[in-house]
Amino acid sequence: MPKENSFSTISANIGANVRGVILAAGYGSRFLPATKSIPKEIFPLIDTPVIDFIVREMIDSGIEDILIITSRRKKSLEDYFDREYELERAFSGSSSKLEKIKPCSARIQFVRQKEMLGTADALSLAQCFTGSSPFVVAFPDDLVFAQTPLSKQLIQVYRDSGKSVLAVKDLAGEDVSRYGVIDPFGQTGDNVFRVRGIVEKPKAGSEPSSLVSLGRYLFTPEVFGLIEDLRAKKKGIGEFYQTDVINELASKDRVLALDFEGTRYDTGEPQGYLQTIVDYALSHPQYRDEFRQFLNTRIAPLRVEQGSSSKPFVRS
Repeated sequence: MPKENSFSTISANIGANVRGVILAAGYGSRFLPATKSIPKEIFPLIDTPVIDFIVREMIDSGIEDILIITSRRKKSLEDYFDREYELERAFSGSSSKLEKIKPCSARIQFVRQKEMLGTADALSLAQCFTGSSPFVVAFPDDLVFAQTPLSKQLIQVYRDSGKSVLAVKDLAGEDVSRYGVIDPFGQTGDNVFRVRGIVEKPKAGSEPSSLVSLGRYLFTPEVFGLIEDLRAKKKGIGEFYQTDVINELASKDRVLALDFEGTRYDTGEPQGYLQTIVDYALSHPQYRDEFRQFLNTRIAPLRVEQGSSSKPFVRS
């Protein structure tokens, strides 16, 4: 990980009265067969599940109440964030082990999305939890390591504007056709853009900008009325997504986009997950030196052999 990464707790009173919502109901089909029984949100970076980094980000941003939206076969997420009395007794003589299994400081609740009807439907399940509070929405696939936690960066923009805020990155010169790309019109501050709309997976050459939406959003409570309006238009049939809701908000000039500070990793597909593990290991004080030596022993022969490798693992 780059030097800017910070894994320590940061004081963040700015998050008071903001709630957190984590969308973790998806199938995780890119990681089959493992995700038949193991939620991909539990996949670890060495010893820490991916979703734990999202929860830490929210806590470090001052968020004290978090709702995790799950689905069937994901009860292990609830178990992970629960208190583990048996292990506490077993590790009673080891303060270091007790520290590792200590429950987080946030109040965490769970609700299940019973049908896969899209992200807007999942968000609607958070209404009773969030009430009249603004809330940060996170997809656990997207990890961002930064000096200032990403959720806190979004909250700061919300405090200044009272509007919903999207986390974006400028991918100028790259293929943005697999992302949601915002259509900006003017700026309200450093790296903060007004949003006319968002185009999901635009064809090459038709993208409205190079600013892509990446896995973190702050929504105001007005979003729930728009979700129900969209549900009514669809007459309760089929999936509907938060992109539709964002475009409705943007039509009222109620959305800003923040080109955030930090490094983003995509753990939602195997190649990105592997790259994240490597970078995280190279930043970890306990493992980085020995792991770097191991990588050097593996990479040096590959350079000599022009990209050849040792015999691969073969599934029987």
